[in-house]
Amino acid sequence: MDRIGDIALFLRVLDLGSISAAARSLDLSVAVASQRLKRLEGDLGVRLLHRTTRHLTPTPEGLLLAEQGRALVEDLDALSESLRRTGGGIAGTLRMTMSSTFGRLYISPLLPEFLALHPDVRVSVDLNDLKVDLVNAGTDLAIRIGALDDSTLVARKLASNRRVLCASPDYLRKHGAPQTPEDLARHECLLLVGTQGRQDVWRLQGPDGEVAVRVQGRIESNQGELLRDAAVAGMGIALHSTWHVNGDLRAGRLQVLLADYPPPDTGIHAVMPQRRLVPPRVRAFVDFLAQRLGDPPPWERERTRER
Repeated sequence: MDRIGDIALFLRVLDLGSISAAARSLDLSVAVASQRLKRLEGDLGVRLLHRTTRHLTPTPEGLLLAEQGRALVEDLDALSESLRRTGGGIAGTLRMTMSSTFGRLYISPLLPEFLALHPDVRVSVDLNDLKVDLVNAGTDLAIRIGALDDSTLVARKLASNRRVLCASPDYLRKHGAPQTPEDLARHECLLLVGTQGRQDVWRLQGPDGEVAVRVQGRIESNQGELLRDAAVAGMGIALHSTWHVNGDLRAGRLQVLLADYPPPDTGIHAVMPQRRLVPPRVRAFVDFLAQRLGDPPPWERERTRER
């Protein structure tokens, strides 16, 4: 009996939310998928799913199987891929998630090259500004920007994330440029709202150490793209990563402020669930990104060439 295969089917049902969707993704009929799930429940002697006409939810035993069984399925998948790799191929579906703007600007243009290098790999990309639970979602890889706060994941730094304070020439003509960090408290500032609330304390690195300033403004958003648009439109001062606004800085639509008091750099990381065996498709893609995005990253190389 293909018990590992049945567990993999069960996990796919949880990931996609229905037996029919899981069956389609695995090229099975709904009847066969249902029979295999019943067989798995019979072999284990427990009910794994609560089924109603509208909802499908895991039982406590189903949640336990999902938590512990996913690692088994992933390790077997990684081992199978490793064996195939020794025969000359990297294969399988690479499931990843990342910020929508960064993914569109810097990961999307690299996918054709990576897929040309590895024709047996497929990719499933979730552009999402929310942090996805990689283990429960069955995701291989996340690209995360900023400080990392989950020690249960494995991270590899791909590039530095340099940040700047910036505003448009129109805003600066109307309001003047701040001369000290303390001046920021009297300016219109564009505020990012994240999972930890409104980011209204800006921490800068000065000649004598860190300076923290509480700022305020009329515009706040959980989407950096909106704040970038507001800055270009002259609505206030923004704290932005250079990867996000490098084109605006080069074109003069935005200008760097308080260059002697930059925000501290963070990082751009590839983040993966802890596994005994990392699937070759994941290892190959992370190596590929580290090579293409490695320091100095492409958005910084462009500014260096112009100087």
